Amino acid sequence: MVAERMRTTTADRANGLRMVIVTMDTHLASACAVAASRLARSLPGLRLEMHAASEFAASTDRLKACREAIASADILVVTMLFMEDHFMPVLDAIEARRGQADAVVCLMSAPEVTRLTRMGKLDMGKPAGGALAFLKRLRGGDKSSSSAAGSGARQMSMLRRLPRILRFIPGTAQDLRLYFLSLQYWLGGSEDNLVNLTASLVNRYAAGTRQGLRGRLSASDPVEYPELGVYHPGMKGRISESPERLPRAATSGRDRGTVGVLMLRSYLLAGNSAHYDGVIAALEARGLSVIPAFPWVWMPAPPLTRFSVIVRAVPWSMRWFR
Repeated sequence: MVAERMRTTTADRANGLRMVIVTMDTHLASACAVAASRLARSLPGLRLEMHAASEFAASTDRLKACREAIASADILVVTMLFMEDHFMPVLDAIEARRGQADAVVCLMSAPEVTRLTRMGKLDMGKPAGGALAFLKRLRGGDKSSSSAAGSGARQMSMLRRLPRILRFIPGTAQDLRLYFLSLQYWLGGSEDNLVNLTASLVNRYAAGTRQGLRGRLSASDPVEYPELGVYHPGMKGRISESPERLPRAATSGRDRGTVGVLMLRSYLLAGNSAHYDGVIAALEARGLSVIPAFPWVWMPAPPLTRFSVIVRAVPWSMRWFR
């Protein structure tokens, strides 16, 4: 048994797979590090790493490391590269790797980057056809009928439905389905979702000497989190849709007021929240009640109307961030 396990581990490492994520900044770095550790324990030889444009745009050494990682990536995920200062230094490297990697997945980025997506039969560098053309017709073209917040909510709802619709369409639709699932995994950027993102891509696209890695990892559907809610380090689960679940801080019998703190949801899901925890603790130490709230997108007024208790705290929170 032990000898067999050792042989398996040696084979896994010999046929290892390198998955590289290139993204805008480091807010998911802590979640990625934990996910990488979990994946390495589950499947020795699988390496997950992240490179951030906010770092390599200001450092030639980090840029060189990122380009070298892209050049040897077996699966490459590129996200949130909108600005030319971020994507131009690596665009040629992504394009050069596109035809050699097992898969290249480009999400929420500039058109020059997105078109480099290649996942199985899905090639976004070619004219839209089949399932992709169908989805463009399904999306429609009326962009003026609603607010940006309402449009974002509908897009998220559609994003959740699409994988269920595409599940029953053969061919390229299955690659497109995984593309949208990858987007869901990323937007729900917890360590669990990064593990499942990696597992899903490895199970479908690992090729060549790495093909034996397919099916070796369990991949679950994206873990969903509230799009709008409250956060507190002392609350069970830390995140909730209900403000009533927020713990009441001791105020020594004095009601010194309420402060709202608006936070970025992605940082909370990634577990990158120590800076928020410090602010909350400091305010509570002054005898203030704190309502730490997060919207899915950074447009405080429209989405926060669901929670009147949070809306009353918004003016305080906006003062805090000035």
